[in-house]
Amino acid sequence: MTSEQLRPRRSVLYMPGANERALEKAKGLDADALILDLEDAVAPDAKPEARERVCAAVQSGEYGHRELTIRVNGIGTEWHDDDLTAVAEAGPHGILVPKVNSADEVRALVAALEKAGAPDHTMLWAMVETPVAILHAEEIAAAHEHLAVLVMGTNDLVNETFALHVPGRAPLVPSLTIALLAARAAGKAILDGVYNDVKNEEGFAAEARQGREMGFDGKTLIHPSQVEPTNEAFAPSETDVEHAGEVIEAYEQAQAEGRGVVTVNGRMIEHLHVRDAQRILALHEAIASR
Repeated sequence: MTSEQLRPRRSVLYMPGANERALEKAKGLDADALILDLEDAVAPDAKPEARERVCAAVQSGEYGHRELTIRVNGIGTEWHDDDLTAVAEAGPHGILVPKVNSADEVRALVAALEKAGAPDHTMLWAMVETPVAILHAEEIAAAHEHLAVLVMGTNDLVNETFALHVPGRAPLVPSLTIALLAARAAGKAILDGVYNDVKNEEGFAAEARQGREMGFDGKTLIHPSQVEPTNEAFAPSETDVEHAGEVIEAYEQAQAEGRGVVTVNGRMIEHLHVRDAQRILALHEAIASR
């Protein structure tokens, strides 16, 4: 796994860039990452001020272990170029761009960030949220090494496919799967979309569990109350960690003894199980060392 894939991104919370109180509160939240938002959460006349506020927040050094990303306004909007210039100078961990629809757009965005002087650690994040993006997900994910994370925009996908928001997300599962396969094929991280009903704790827990079962690295969130259950859903459990340790120990012992057959608790163990166990332990250690 790459260092970008290994970095804990279980809970990734959107915070409105125009809301100074929200940005201050975010300093005490246990989210793995924050997306300081200049797009949907900010009214048009407030965008210039919000841009200054989130850039100052990134440069403040007051957010501890949290990975800081800024979502800029989309390609072709009147704010996009100014956003990229300012955010590149601020140097967050990532710059999230909505509605990225092609590999050419990825390469153009990387070139624009380089031209604006973005530091090497500032990676590109791309939102996958249109039918066109889903159909070109593999090309988008593999377009450039500086693209680190794909972010599912599930609300927009539902809107643009004329689907419905339903428990279990059956209308979205094909799109989620395609994007996830594209991310894994390209060695990129991928985040599940948001859950809108913040008061429905049971529904949220079910959707977070579904995202983890599908293979997502984490979930984007719209409310601080969703952070703790998401961290739990996407972290290896104690049972997972214990089993992973047993798998690796048994495999190494078998190798030392020249045995080709390895079993743990009666189950055959192959090298792919060892790789998965190593991934689980590495993620567990990365979370513990935050």
